[in-house]
Amino acid sequence: MARNDDNKMSREEAGRMGGEATSRAHDRDFYQEIGEKGGEARGGSNNRSQSDDRDGMSREEAGRKGGRS
Repeated sequence: MARNDDNKMSREEAGRMGGEATSRAHDRDFYQEIGEKGGEARGGSNNRSQSDDRDGMSREEAGRKGGRS
């Protein structure tokens, strides 16, 4: 655990703990829903096609995976 001189939590540690707490509190459907919302928000201002993403995965495919590797 990275602590600073005042023995306070670092941003990295706080972010990790927050992410873990969110993961425990929510299920797969939650992550699919926020992924869809992000895709809709991003899609309106972006000229790329649905299937053209940096890693080659479409937004639909990413939403179906729902956090699975």
